[in-house]
Amino acid sequence: MTKKQKMTLLRIVLAAALLVPLMVLRHMGALEALPWYGVLGLFVVPYLIIGWDILWEAVEHILHGQVFDENFLMAVATLAAFGVGEYPEAAAVMLLYQVGELFQSYAVGKSRRSIADMMDIAPEYANLETSEGLEQADPEDVVPGSVIVIKPGERVPLDGVVLEGDSLLDTAALTGESVPRRVGPGENVISGCVNGSGTLRVRTTSSYEDATVSRILELVENASSRKARVENFITRFARYYTPIVTLAAVLLAVVPPLVLREGWGEWIHRACIFLVVSCPCALVISVPLGFFGGIGAASRRGILVKGSNYLESMSKLSTLVFDKTGTLTKGEFKVSGLYPAEEVTPELLLESAALAEAYSTHPIAQSIRQAQGALPETLRAVNVKELAGRGIRAELEGRPLLVGSPRLLEEQGVCVPENGLDGTLVYVSLAGRYLGCIQISDSLKPGASQALEELKRTGITKTVMLSGDHRNAAQAVGRALGMDEIGYELLPQDKMDRVEQLLAAQPKGRTLGYVGDGLNDAPVLSRADVGIAMGSLGSDAAIEAADLVIMDDELKKLPAAIRIARKTMSIVRQNIVFALAVKAVILVLGALGLANMWLAVFGDVGVSVIAILNSMRTLRTK
Repeated sequence: MTKKQKMTLLRIVLAAALLVPLMVLRHMGALEALPWYGVLGLFVVPYLIIGWDILWEAVEHILHGQVFDENFLMAVATLAAFGVGEYPEAAAVMLLYQVGELFQSYAVGKSRRSIADMMDIAPEYANLETSEGLEQADPEDVVPGSVIVIKPGERVPLDGVVLEGDSLLDTAALTGESVPRRVGPGENVISGCVNGSGTLRVRTTSSYEDATVSRILELVENASSRKARVENFITRFARYYTPIVTLAAVLLAVVPPLVLREGWGEWIHRACIFLVVSCPCALVISVPLGFFGGIGAASRRGILVKGSNYLESMSKLSTLVFDKTGTLTKGEFKVSGLYPAEEVTPELLLESAALAEAYSTHPIAQSIRQAQGALPETLRAVNVKELAGRGIRAELEGRPLLVGSPRLLEEQGVCVPENGLDGTLVYVSLAGRYLGCIQISDSLKPGASQALEELKRTGITKTVMLSGDHRNAAQAVGRALGMDEIGYELLPQDKMDRVEQLLAAQPKGRTLGYVGDGLNDAPVLSRADVGIAMGSLGSDAAIEAADLVIMDDELKKLPAAIRIARKTMSIVRQNIVFALAVKAVILVLGALGLANMWLAVFGDVGVSVIAILNSMRTLRTK
């Protein structure tokens, strides 16, 4: 509990200790001997103890032109109640209102802590290696290329590469997973993880501003600025609702006495009830709190949501489009077969492909080079040009060399025979002659099939896989996972066109999500209703392009994210319907003289507390 919350609680206890005996004494008639101003003075004391800050804020807001808010409504209602002699009710309403505010403050704090606990990853210092030994430095002052030492139990302050040491990294704060990850020399470490039992010497590869931990913290801090449509509706609703109910209360207090020639006290009392009930706290607090709780529940599972608007879009998902490599498959390629053409040796086929792929950073190129082993000292392939989505064109001893998809070879007039092979196939031609193909194997991620089945159970009606890979390889993966549609041999622009077609075919009120690795799928991630980056631990591109980032490559978290989004939206809608329905009933009863001030208090404080309790259920989404 914060210092402010403790102070509010103390004021509530003190005011209640004074107010309850006074109410008992008045009920017993012990205060009848006192003049009215004496009784008023007794009740004003607990009222000011508990309500002075509400009155002060109401005055401050009026002076700044912000007249109609809950502080104004409570101030007018309680002061008017004093004016018509309802002293105990006036003080009690303010007391119960502050109880509700304290509860709201506690609930919001708990929701924030659910994110703060997960985001408690900011490193306090870095052990910087200098000529004089180790020095503790601010991570913001460490430049890329520096050497730092991470001792057992310390948090990794910056992204880097391990130079010496072997240890286990606890990534739970980033991924939500408790299983540690082993690292050794040559492997990458990312900021925010906790080092296990071994000491690590690490060469930093980024500044603090560009480090994973900094990017994630920035993402979470900005999440609340992207509001869902229902949140924006509630904000606009409260802006017009409060002045309207205030005017209605004034008319209720003035018009009937003038028209019906009745006493003013009864109608002012009804207007006070009207004002207390009409306070929009239940909506203004519980709706954002519900979304905040949903974001917190997702964060604890290693799912970062950039804003409540994306939770709203996630809840309406009916179509999910997947990239293949690195999303549904491991992306760990190995040469599994060489299929040379007639009169071509396997050695010539593999060497030609390896020479063309010598400078490429693509995982397939790396697998071919690894299979070839050491390349000749003098690389004979020149004028190498990488063609996005198709392969590589080069010259080998003055002859054109093509390595890539069948489309690349066919564009240059090379006939590519059908072979019926599965997996990723890389085709090679030299001087217009077909040399053969190389089979590259990639395996499905563990749990991919189960995750797709679970997605179907959550209500996803259509799953689509789009791949730049060869037809046989794409279809083998798609069929194994039970995809409804399979696209293959697609360039990045082709993927965008297919997503545009799928978006146009979406039923009204339903959304489309694209799941990719966040590196080469950024345009499609941005175009989809919800862009979801998978396996993006430490990927700047994923954090920038996606709307929702799953911090490890666990496909099983996709159904979890959808369930959290749908439960959040369900709770938000429940709060809106419940709050408006109860308030509408009590407003009518109050205007007809059938409701007292205590029922009005329930219509405000009671409804708010119930709605807040309901919102906090989002934190416990299973």
